Amino acid sequence: MLKRRIMIKLSGEAMAGETGIGIDPKKVKEIANEVKEAYKIGDSQIGIIVGGGNIFRGKLADEMGIERSSADYMGMIGTIVNALALQNSLEALGVQTRVMSSINIPEVAEPYIRRKALSHLSKDRVVIFGGGTGNPYFSTDTTAALRAAELGASIIYMAKNGTDGVYDKDPRKFENSVKYDNITHKEILSNNLDVMDSTAAALCYDNNIDIYVFDMNEPGNIKKAILGEHIGTLIKNG
Repeated sequence: MLKRRIMIKLSGEAMAGETGIGIDPKKVKEIANEVKEAYKIGDSQIGIIVGGGNIFRGKLADEMGIERSSADYMGMIGTIVNALALQNSLEALGVQTRVMSSINIPEVAEPYIRRKALSHLSKDRVVIFGGGTGNPYFSTDTTAALRAAELGASIIYMAKNGTDGVYDKDPRKFENSVKYDNITHKEILSNNLDVMDSTAAALCYDNNIDIYVFDMNEPGNIKKAILGEHIGTLIKNG
């Protein structure tokens, strides 16, 4: 069976649970179980990009007076910490994984090499990408779009922390906000909708990569999203 290739983008804050800071072992185990259920479907090669907001945030950098490049590198290191935590939880469940890092840290993770990543995916290993793009000034959203383009993924599943799709305005601030079931990349870019940063959105548009936005806090939603159930918002070229 020819398997499709997909990327799952996880926020760092989701790994911290209710506190939003640090790593909550229980929450990481829950996420690992969700990924395992998606893996068991058996029709996809899975790559995962993790954020680092639970380890280090831009707001904290501003308060400490840390310049942007240093702050971004600190955030990238945070994504590696999260990747290793998720790897260990997945392997405890019997799922073969590899962590690949854009920052050279060979004692704990393989360096990101495109052909090596493709080899791991072809062997049905879940590949977890840490270290962002390896460069400052780029978000983990951009990392997800870049890895999806490089590795030929057809879709990015944006597992949001408490947001169940794309709205015309912030649903936490406006009661009359409207949720989209489907929307185009052009509409996301032209209306400045807060889904992912503009660089990531443009990369997905240029490379015809679909995005599916859903709430990962509902049990079973990662599997439901991959199975095509209508629980969020699909973004694609019109």
